[in-house]
Amino acid sequence: MTIRSLVPLPVRRHFRDLSASYSTLRLIAGMWEDQGFTPSGDPNDESGERRGFWREFEDNVDWTNPGHVNRVLRVYETLVDAITPEELASTRKFMDRQGFDVDAEGRIRPKPDTAFTMVAAMPQSLAALRDPAMILDLFERINRALPTDPAQAIGSAKELVEATAKTVLEELGVQFEDKTAKLPQLIDRAQRERGLHPQTAAPGPDGSQAVKRILGGLSGIALDIGELRNEGWGTGHATRRTGLRPRHGYLAVGAAHTWCQVILDTLADPSAPWRTHAAATTAG
Repeated sequence: MTIRSLVPLPVRRHFRDLSASYSTLRLIAGMWEDQGFTPSGDPNDESGERRGFWREFEDNVDWTNPGHVNRVLRVYETLVDAITPEELASTRKFMDRQGFDVDAEGRIRPKPDTAFTMVAAMPQSLAALRDPAMILDLFERINRALPTDPAQAIGSAKELVEATAKTVLEELGVQFEDKTAKLPQLIDRAQRERGLHPQTAAPGPDGSQAVKRILGGLSGIALDIGELRNEGWGTGHATRRTGLRPRHGYLAVGAAHTWCQVILDTLADPSAPWRTHAAATTAG
């Protein structure tokens, strides 16, 4: 599984068309360059000089990167300022169907249940993994479940912690029984292997008492997500869902995201203490 484009092709075509009617080459260059983009200089099959020039800037956008896409939305806002009230009303309706809000000031924001929101919530360190498929799939499940199905969200949050622990151990070549390994053991092993267990000695802030207490709490958070699910508040326990509200789903998902973020960021950090320890062990 790969992260899909955060801006649908119809949206890109819509603003490309607007650029041909409401802008000039000089203004197009200014819009994009103000947001840090440069034209690719590559030929394309767009009809018209302005459309083709706009497309050259699009060629240098990473459409799966929330940071890039946020800057593109600022480009779109500049163009929106130049169109007629009639075209603005049409654009607002079109963008609503595509998962974006255009407010009264012309600001463009993704709706909460879009792919953009899901990807923006993901740790950027996912890119360092050889195979993030399990984790990406669970982020998508969580995005579909919130806020209407808190039970599903809780179940998927528990699975996200488990999938992250397994993925990290696999990345490191650490052996474990995939079918029989229990969540507490996976959490403990993943944190120990990354030097994130409160009993692990580490230099700098990682070895401070404050960080150790936080890491102890982090372990508890991950374990409690599994316990919440297993007590009947997750998927598959319909008789126990009385009183379950969206806030409970958000609580579990937020806690799972925190644990996964710390684990994955530490795995990807080239200067993390666990790398020094691993190098010393290999040399020895």
